[in-house]
Amino acid sequence: MTITNERPKWQFWIDRGGTFTDIIGRSPKGDISTHKLLSENSTQYKDAAIQGIRDLLCLKDEEDIPIDQIDSIKMGTTVATNALLERKGENTLLAISSGFADILRIGYQQRPKLFSLDIKLPDMLYSNIVEIEERIDINGKIIKKLDPIKTKKLLKDAFDQGFKSIAIVFMHGYRHQSHEKQVSTIAKKIGFEQISVSHRVSPLMKIIPRGDTTVVDAYLSPILRRYVNQVKSALGPAQKGFEKLMFMQSNGGLTDANYFQGKDAILSGPAGGVVGMVKTGEKVGLDKLIGFDMGGTSTDVCHFNGEYERTLETKVAGVILRSPMMLINTVAAGGGSILHFDGSRYRVGPDSAGAYPGPACYRNGGPLTVTDCNVMLGKLNPEFFPKIFGPNANQNLDLSLVKKKFTALAKEISLETMKTVTPSAVAEGFLSIAVESMANAIKKISVQRGYDVSNYALSCFGGAGGQHACLVADRLGIKKIHLHPYAGVLSAYGIGLAESRTINDLAVELPLEKGVINHLSKSFTKLHFDGKEDLVSQNLNENLFQYTDRVYLRYQDSDTSLAVKFENVEGMKLCFENTHRARFGFISPEKLVIIESIQAEVSCQSEQFESNKIIPNKIKTKLLTTQDVFINGKLEETIFYNRNEIKPNEKLSGPAVIIEPTSTIIVEPGWEATLKESNDLILTRTQKIKRASAIGTSVDPIMLEIFNNLFMNVAEQMGMVLENTASSVNIKERLDFSCALFSPTGNLVANAPHVPVHLGSMSECIKTIIRENSAAMNPGDAFLINAPYNGGTHLPDITLIKPVFDDNNENVIFYVATRGHHADIGGTVPGSAPANSTHVKEEGVLIDNFTIVSKGVFLENEIYNLLSLAEFPARNIKQNIADLKAQVAAAEKGSQELIKVIKHYGLEVVHAYMGHVQDNAEESVRRVLDVLSDSSFTYKMDDGHQVVVSISVDKVNRTATIDFTGTSNQHPGNYNAPSSICYAAVLYVFRCLVDDEIPLNDGCLKPLNLIIPKRSMINPQYPAAVFSGNVETSQYIVDTLLGALGEFAASQGTMNNFIWGNDKVQNYETICGGSGASINQPGCSAVHTHMTNSKLTDPEVLEWRFPVQLESFSIRKNSGGKGLNMGGDGVDRRMRFLEPMTVNLIAGHRKIPPYGLSGGESGALGENYVIHSDESVTRLGTKGQVEVGENDLFILKTPGGGGFGKAIYTKHN
Repeated sequence: MTITNERPKWQFWIDRGGTFTDIIGRSPKGDISTHKLLSENSTQYKDAAIQGIRDLLCLKDEEDIPIDQIDSIKMGTTVATNALLERKGENTLLAISSGFADILRIGYQQRPKLFSLDIKLPDMLYSNIVEIEERIDINGKIIKKLDPIKTKKLLKDAFDQGFKSIAIVFMHGYRHQSHEKQVSTIAKKIGFEQISVSHRVSPLMKIIPRGDTTVVDAYLSPILRRYVNQVKSALGPAQKGFEKLMFMQSNGGLTDANYFQGKDAILSGPAGGVVGMVKTGEKVGLDKLIGFDMGGTSTDVCHFNGEYERTLETKVAGVILRSPMMLINTVAAGGGSILHFDGSRYRVGPDSAGAYPGPACYRNGGPLTVTDCNVMLGKLNPEFFPKIFGPNANQNLDLSLVKKKFTALAKEISLETMKTVTPSAVAEGFLSIAVESMANAIKKISVQRGYDVSNYALSCFGGAGGQHACLVADRLGIKKIHLHPYAGVLSAYGIGLAESRTINDLAVELPLEKGVINHLSKSFTKLHFDGKEDLVSQNLNENLFQYTDRVYLRYQDSDTSLAVKFENVEGMKLCFENTHRARFGFISPEKLVIIESIQAEVSCQSEQFESNKIIPNKIKTKLLTTQDVFINGKLEETIFYNRNEIKPNEKLSGPAVIIEPTSTIIVEPGWEATLKESNDLILTRTQKIKRASAIGTSVDPIMLEIFNNLFMNVAEQMGMVLENTASSVNIKERLDFSCALFSPTGNLVANAPHVPVHLGSMSECIKTIIRENSAAMNPGDAFLINAPYNGGTHLPDITLIKPVFDDNNENVIFYVATRGHHADIGGTVPGSAPANSTHVKEEGVLIDNFTIVSKGVFLENEIYNLLSLAEFPARNIKQNIADLKAQVAAAEKGSQELIKVIKHYGLEVVHAYMGHVQDNAEESVRRVLDVLSDSSFTYKMDDGHQVVVSISVDKVNRTATIDFTGTSNQHPGNYNAPSSICYAAVLYVFRCLVDDEIPLNDGCLKPLNLIIPKRSMINPQYPAAVFSGNVETSQYIVDTLLGALGEFAASQGTMNNFIWGNDKVQNYETICGGSGASINQPGCSAVHTHMTNSKLTDPEVLEWRFPVQLESFSIRKNSGGKGLNMGGDGVDRRMRFLEPMTVNLIAGHRKIPPYGLSGGESGALGENYVIHSDESVTRLGTKGQVEVGENDLFILKTPGGGGFGKAIYTKHN
């Protein structure tokens, strides 16, 4: 490739990936050459990047790299990412405010996998912690002065133990920096080599992500430094004056090697792909792009709409990073994803065959993978693939082995399903599942965020992307695909084209008002100066600098900020509202807009070069061969072309296969390929998509998996809309909500896994609404219900149900429902959670079959009257209405998405699969029953009430009876759990026992016959009070079932509901504790278990929003039950109130401890008490209400989990 604007020196652009390293060399003449090497090959070379440079320069082993002939080396690397994933970073010391040693470990208290009873949390990155006696409050007032002498001793002791890397993180340190600066100076004097300070690393509110980011920086920066030095030394002794070694950052900008930090390195390589996609797309006039980068183990997808999309918060390897990064969604579906058949469903991944052994066709004894599907179908032809396989790396792909393996698999599937399938049909089925998975990943970054992708182009890169691009585009309605000549090495190409860039943030937290512009201008000037200084020190030309200023805005009390361009107040507000409406479907003009933070980006454009239109106009396109390829269920005659032998601007119709050096491109039927004179390949859909053949209504294992994923994806999209559009902290931040789809008869089809206590309990609500409204329902209607005796749980959990009608508006074809926990629904106390209620009316407004939307009109006055005219009315009806509108928006999203599915597959097919997915879940539960035996258990509560269960299994019919006879009668207080909660608890336990990714639906309950005594504590009748039944008794039911099964000791068994407020503010928290041990592993400490998984508000946000001060939050050491496997520890949370408030506490296990099993000991009891400002103490038992005054300290200690197995004690002499 010839390039204009000749330069006298070489440039190298390198993407060092996990498996391969791609190198592009641009010669002094401007010619471009590419090279690919294995990233790790220690017998051949030390470093792939350096070896690639040597190879392109044709150097002999003894020759040094001629550094004087190199202009620059620009590199992206996975060194930091691998160190993070493998936990092989630097030994790091965490210095944190006293009382918060465990705060990063506790995090937001959620468990990563909802249905995993053996909870596994990621390992922490720091190796040791020192608690520094210091504290500054939100206003900058010093509460506890830092003692430099004590601090120096603590740091010196750690330094003497070998720590050279330190992360310094103090409460509110992002804003009030004096203490962090003091400790940083002390650390420097002691000799720490890496000092990461939170206000410099991530100067934004939220101690948990800022702390995680600071630790990541301290943990990875030394690793990067060593790698940079390794590269420099490999460049030879002459490199000392060489200043142009640059690295790609996660934000899409280059930085000098000496400035490359751990926090900016995680997406180093993939960010190059985004830049490459944008720069090459611009050249051919494409400015709306979806990036599709498919590799061996995973696929990265991204979105571009005229501006790079970045996210300020990303979770990587269990760590929350708060640093600007390209918004990239990764899904575990790549060429090496392994194929599985589980007896009823086809499954792809998430496990991968990797580079070794690789796919079956690689001749290394690997399993069948997605790549093998394309070999089997004839889309990948071994003749046109490099001969690099087999023991001597000189053989073709092994087609005969692939055929043999697919033949065996087809035989197995035919036997299991009693339907004959061919090997090619099996391969095509697996391929369609992989395509669906990748399309769903793209929906998450586009459709879910309010973008219509039908007028976008799919920019396809990565080794395996070209094989699947047309199929993925068809699933999304995309009609154009762009493949650059360097698509196979586009990340490296993008790194070569990227600007140098620095991005600085500053927390603001001020209302968006006229007077603030001057303040922001001064802050931006300071950030510009910092960014400019950074780039000038990298020897960059100041005259080429460009400045981009962003302001992050959010509504008051919301946690979702959106970036707008810095301009006048009216302009920013308008832009914010337009973006908010596009993303979430609504705006809240009555709410105050808050400036959360500002961001200044300073960039310096790298040298631009134009490629000539270099393809000679060949007389005629040459054909390589014509072969039959299996497409859409039949063999199609397909032409194979070599990309280098295609005439520019000639239209090549699919089916066709285009071979190029780094990848294979498959042009599906209905698509057309055109090679531009610039050597860019553009694929265009020229015919409307035709379904090859109607999908039958009888169960098909391929479609079963696709519908499982489709139904779940719709429910998850509903959840995303609800989370984003809700007003209250409970729904938006604590994520106390659920979304689900139901069949026309009201059976649960798919429930996105949000809050387990809602699982399966919504069906009863839907059936109530059907029973009472079926004759009078209209299109555009929606109904509300929270009645505990008709499928509700407790009154704050309001369920919104929307029927969806057919095209003729005659019949309901399905229902969608959303359930959200409202912050207050009335009742005798703020938060609708009275500790001592005895009648349901004391807990709030009872809603039983109320029409909230009539023929598309939201009945705002009617709901206002309902909530305001009750005996104990709701306290914040505006917020209730805002949350109900968010629930309507989520239901609308669900109906739109499911209607799209119906349009694609037909109503009859969708209805059939609504049944089939339930049958599949039913069979999964029956398999669990096959290995269970009869058992029973009784579990007493603190007040003497009990839950009793006996499980009897019918092995012949593969069913079980779960009999709760013997459970206490209706509770006089509020520990009554409606029967829907009992169903939810049973469903949760059996879903956990299945231990596989099955959808949650009514099928799970079909093999189970539940006997729940009427007028008992778990099947109460009106007007029984129910608040604690939902949050506490539900946990007892789960632990009673697990006790009967005998495999898992009791978890903390309570949600520790901590509800406090006054006329101005209210808050509701559930606090984590210890999980129970099992035969497999010890219990997990400080985590939510079983029927809840709600998020806890970040300590800094809590103190910013409420007049409280969190004094400490720590793991309660040794509170887990002793045993061969110890139970998990609870937590100790101490909060000081700065204003008088009413506190309600509703808990459990304050008298009777969580049980141990098989000789394991019980977990510690929970306890809670108030130390008043006059030093008197008020103790609360299992539940209670207390008035707290200014400066009163509330101490809450949560129970530990039970131990498993008898502890082995060894005698010490």
